[in-house]
Amino acid sequence: MYNFTYHRPATVRQAANLLAKNPEAKLLAGGHSLIPVMKLRLAQPSALIDLNQIDELAGVEVKGRSVVIGALTRHADVANSQVLQQVLPGLASVPGSIGDPQVRNRGTIGGSVANNDPNADYPAACLGLGATIVTNKRRIAADDFFTGMFSTALEENEIIVKVMFPIAKKAAYEKFKHPASGFALVGVFVAKRGSDIRVAVTGAGANGVFRVKSFEEALKKRFSPKSIEGMTIPATGMNSDIHASPEYRAHLVGVLARRALAKATARGDSDVPGAIAGM
Repeated sequence: MYNFTYHRPATVRQAANLLAKNPEAKLLAGGHSLIPVMKLRLAQPSALIDLNQIDELAGVEVKGRSVVIGALTRHADVANSQVLQQVLPGLASVPGSIGDPQVRNRGTIGGSVANNDPNADYPAACLGLGATIVTNKRRIAADDFFTGMFSTALEENEIIVKVMFPIAKKAAYEKFKHPASGFALVGVFVAKRGSDIRVAVTGAGANGVFRVKSFEEALKKRFSPKSIEGMTIPATGMNSDIHASPEYRAHLVGVLARRALAKATARGDSDVPGAIAGM
């Protein structure tokens, strides 16, 4: 490691002011992405701004027809949230497959979304549910937020404070994960909210998370695995590494989409609370 200044602000405003004064500073939440690259000296920030003392950034709650999750909420807390399990179980299932218990008890949703790792799970959930990423300055639709591999629409001095997920009538996530890291070699999130049908894919695309519009169009007629039976996506633009070829990843997208749809439709409307079932 090397010398850097360490800050522990108590409010988002204090954190934003520190970030404005230190252009080379980095925000620290769970630290699972930042600390390893600092150890390798791939990142050498002049200062670390630790967000972990800002209590207002953590928590899961339902507001109207949305679930609001604070940026500093741990993966384990999202997975174990009874409120989330009741109103949006498809989202609650996402963090349960992230990494190992150590990662799940330290990593945060805000850190995952901000880092936008091409194999991360939360970006698929955000894009699949049409979430809104709320920062200290503005609100950004998920469709506009993820701009490429490890790239987002976040500007300088901008801090994610919460993520708002619309409550979908049917939603589920399915992934084929790396056995060691737990990262998604391919992950697919499907959701139906009224006439809005979404299929979002992580782990497969060379440019990060993306939507499969051809699947979405087919599912508008009937939200069922049979609607996309036999459908595939091109291997062009898919990731290629020692774990899987572009063709294999393209094939997995269809397989996992059908599995996710089977899971989402198996829950049925009866699993959705009465106040939400009419959506």
